[in-house]
Amino acid sequence: MANSAVAPSPCGAIAPSPCGAIAPSPCGRPQETEAMIETQICQNTSDSHSLDGFVGTQAIHVDVLRGLVSIQDNNVLSEWNGIVDYKNALLAAKLFSKMACVLAKMDLTVFPSLDDFTQALGTQDSGHYPPTRGLTYTVLPSRVKNLAQYGVPVQDLCRAVPAYFAQQQKEGSALDMDPESCSELQFLSFMGLSICGEIPGL
Repeated sequence: MANSAVAPSPCGAIAPSPCGAIAPSPCGRPQETEAMIETQICQNTSDSHSLDGFVGTQAIHVDVLRGLVSIQDNNVLSEWNGIVDYKNALLAAKLFSKMACVLAKMDLTVFPSLDDFTQALGTQDSGHYPPTRGLTYTVLPSRVKNLAQYGVPVQDLCRAVPAYFAQQQKEGSALDMDPESCSELQFLSFMGLSICGEIPGL
């Protein structure tokens, strides 16, 4: 019986191909060195509209057909997972430091586009990216009662943890807020987010 072909691992050893669902890199967590900017990328052979890649500490999955970007950031200083839903202009972020989810409406004129993410996975030229921009969101006390209405990806992301809404602050607005209450999120080199405010019950 002929042996089935096995894709070589990026580390050299024989291992399954890294393509598919988001998972830790076969080489382990990216090292905190200049090599962090290196990009691993592969096309999902079963779906021409799906793209997976690793950029720094972030594992990215782009589903062009559904208009979704999934992010898994293993940065030990600010670990978080997120769903960027372009069709519904919705951001959902699971903050591991607070063990809670935050949902917010996205300003699509400011957020990086779906094409931005796709192109970022295909290039290592950081100079190609637009300059970093920052937004601040404030957590509201109202808890999300029905996650199902926001779709299965968001429901799965926020399963077993409380979820809250957050509101974007206008640029230049004065905020009397404890910086220790803020969680910092980074979208590759496109943009940084601050989600601030105390999570009720924590």
